[in-house]
Formats: sequence, structure tokens, C-alpha cells
Amino acid sequence: MRMHRFFSLEMPFVRFVRNVALMSVASLVPVLVLYVALSPGFGAMLLNGGPALSRFLRQVITNGLPVVFVVNYISLFLFGWMNTWPTGKRDAAFVVLIDVSARLAAFVLLHVLIYVLSADWFGSFGGSRMTALSVVAPTLARSALFDNISGVYLYATLVSALPLYVAVIERSVWFGGLARSFPGRSGSFLLAFALFAVFVLLLTGVASAIVYLMSLI
Repeated sequence: MRMHRFFSLEMPFVRFVRNVALMSVASLVPVLVLYVALSPGFGAMLLNGGPALSRFLRQVITNGLPVVFVVNYISLFLFGWMNTWPTGKRDAAFVVLIDVSARLAAFVLLHVLIYVLSADWFGSFGGSRMTALSVVAPTLARSALFDNISGVYLYATLVSALPLYVAVIERSVWFGGLARSFPGRSGSFLLAFALFAVFVLLLTGVASAIVYLMSLI
């Protein structure tokens, strides 16, 4: 896969970070445009400028970019690390478990941190840290449905999941057997999308469980 030339652990760290940042911006922009286009009246409101546009851009820059960058960095680092292995050294299936776990933790914890800091720095959520914390789980629970801007951040990270999961599938004996049930490389890509869907379902499930527990308090 040609992507390994852009995300090799042998390249200078600064260059690797730059490539992840460029990929993150490139993945975020089209999903963001789609979100605005699908939100009735939202595009017109942003075109009018003013506070609405300022708040939107601030949220994308302070929340969206950091989340997308960190999650993409995790997957692309694992992608580069896996490509350092000698062929046949080990089955790569366990990399998916590492990636999904790290993605889940990063996505949730970064939202918690950024929401709390936004309350402190920008007066978001009425300037209340507790309010900021209370909206994280409900927001993430609906992000998979593309109901809020966190859904943009969620699907923007697909760009790093696919190359990693395809590489895992094609190196794994177990995943590879499933992929070969389909013609060509289509099985690898279908399974890669399925693995990303597992991550999305886990995020939704964890967030929904937190929402339910909060309702009992």
C-alpha cells in the first residue's frame, strides 16, 4: 500500500506529524461541508458571518481538529508500526483491538477535556464545567447519527481507520480468510468498513450507557 511512504516511522517525527495534520484537515473539510449542507438554514446562517460563524470556526479549530488529529495519529502510528514487521512474523489481528480501544478512549476523553476547557476559556456551556461534562455523553451518543458536529469528527477519522484495517486484514490469517471469500480486494475493504462500524457502535453504546446511568442519579 502506497500510504506507507507517507506514514513510515522511519521518517522524521515532524514530517510524520505534518502528514497526519494534512490528512486530518483533508478528511475533516468535506465531511464538515456535508454536515452544513444537510443542516437546514445552517449554511445561510454561517454565510451571514457574525458570532455564529465565529463560534462555529472556534469549535472546529479547538474541538474538531484536535480530536481528528489525535485519533488519526493513533491509527497512522499503528499503521507505520505494523509495516516495520517482517512478513509473517505475527498475526496482525490484535492491532484492531489496540486501535479500537485507543480510538474510543481518545474520542471520549478529548471531548471531556475540550468541553471543560471551553467552559473555562470561552464561557461555553454557561461557563459551567459540570454542564460541559453533562453534555458529553448525550452528544457522543448521537454522533453516529450525524445529528451534531461531533458526528463530523467521528466520520472524519474513517480516513485513518481504513488503511490500517485493510493492512491488518491482509496480514492476518483469520481476517484474511474471511476477506478471500469476496472477489479481489473487495473483501478487505468491506471488512475494514465493518471494523470501523464496530468502533462506532461501541462509542454509541458506551455513551448511551453513561447517559442512562446519569438519568438514575
